[in-house]
Amino acid sequence: MEHEVFVPVLAERLREVLDDPARVARAVPGLQQDAGAEPVAGRLKIRVGSHSVTYRGAVRVSRRDDGSYAVEGEAEESRGSGSVELTLRIALRDAEDGCTVTYDGTASADGRITDFPAEAVEGAVTRLLNRFAEHLATAATQGTDGERAGAGAGAEEQTPADLGLTEEPPAPERPSAFGADRPAPSHGPADEEDEEEDEDIAEAAHARRTMIGRSAEEVDHAPPRGRYAPVPAPQTVSPPAPLRWAAPAAALAVASAIVAVRALRRRR
Repeated sequence: MEHEVFVPVLAERLREVLDDPARVARAVPGLQQDAGAEPVAGRLKIRVGSHSVTYRGAVRVSRRDDGSYAVEGEAEESRGSGSVELTLRIALRDAEDGCTVTYDGTASADGRITDFPAEAVEGAVTRLLNRFAEHLATAATQGTDGERAGAGAGAEEQTPADLGLTEEPPAPERPSAFGADRPAPSHGPADEEDEEEDEDIAEAAHARRTMIGRSAEEVDHAPPRGRYAPVPAPQTVSPPAPLRWAAPAAALAVASAIVAVRALRRRR
């Protein structure tokens, strides 16, 4: 298969990345490196349509005399008996405002990958190569930014002495009237009046603090007001003692009068 990708990075910068196996490993999209193995070795998951296949293997990148790069790799399915062998050639060609990355190679595979449609497999490989070229360009750009940052830091670390500049000696301090030794002031009548005023102010402040403290204590123990005020219990109004006995006496008098009237009527 053949495929080309344009990246906005100079070809020389991409060659610096391809010459470093560690940076190549970081540029492979989705590669999970194995500890203690080769730089470009580990597990790689390839998504084909709605399916995915995980391979475990290694890839070797070497530079040729003509400036191109040879890529050789072998991998096996992590869950299955399938395997893949890859032979790829990467060529870099200068272009306006960047370079063109050309892929040319062949691959042989067996296992689950052969059950998928050829168009889906080709699309998955094309996406993988495009992302690999983008990651190479990103790695090259980060390297350029890091070099610039290091140069800037080196310039900041230069001291004035390194630049041929010397600091001027500090100017002598001028005598201050505040720091001069002065005789201790003597106490006179005016000083005694000031002391009495200070004592009065202190007593007034103490009295104010005491009053504020009492007010705060009273407020803390005061019952709540407004909507949170407690509802007073209903009070039963009982009549006074004279009125309490007046009603039964009046009823008794009325009953006695009725009985007397009936007795008189019977006599007649």
